[in-house]
Amino acid sequence: MTVRFDSGRISLDLAAQPLGEPRALDNFLRAAGLVPAATPLRALDALWVVRFRELRDCVAELAHAQLDGRRADRALARLNALAAASAPPAPRAVRTETGGLVRALDAEPDCRALLAAVARDAVDLLTDPTARAQLRRCERDDCRRCYLDTSRGRRRRWCSSETCGNRERVARHRAARRADTVV
Repeated sequence: MTVRFDSGRISLDLAAQPLGEPRALDNFLRAAGLVPAATPLRALDALWVVRFRELRDCVAELAHAQLDGRRADRALARLNALAAASAPPAPRAVRTETGGLVRALDAEPDCRALLAAVARDAVDLLTDPTARAQLRRCERDDCRRCYLDTSRGRRRRWCSSETCGNRERVARHRAARRADTVV
């Protein structure tokens, strides 16, 4: 199960995740660096998935509202409520058996703390004028991902050049070949 991190912000990356089952959420939390690989998440269940989907939908609604120049007050209120929860346990460096250092958490994080970490990222994004000005929507017709355009000249068109950009280029190439065979 591959998690894409194309947006430039963890909250926008969450907004693009399908999150169909607890395993997908666990994979996202670890791939995003919110939970170190060795940290157990014994309480992670279907309710966590429901709560993260709610946050995902709030972030997506707020990002699209920002781009469309409209308000999303209910989503904003919910985002602020989620951001108000306590933060995840503090990170710490722990020695492995071979003497190397790895990142660990002081305790197993709970759902509210992890939701708060992602919600705070969204609050930071939405309240930072520079980041807000970089917010874009993927130009591919069937993609709804939002991302931060940090490219030189601010000319990035797709959430991912490797995924959506490549699909668009292939579609244009095929259309041009079809046009050549018709003539």
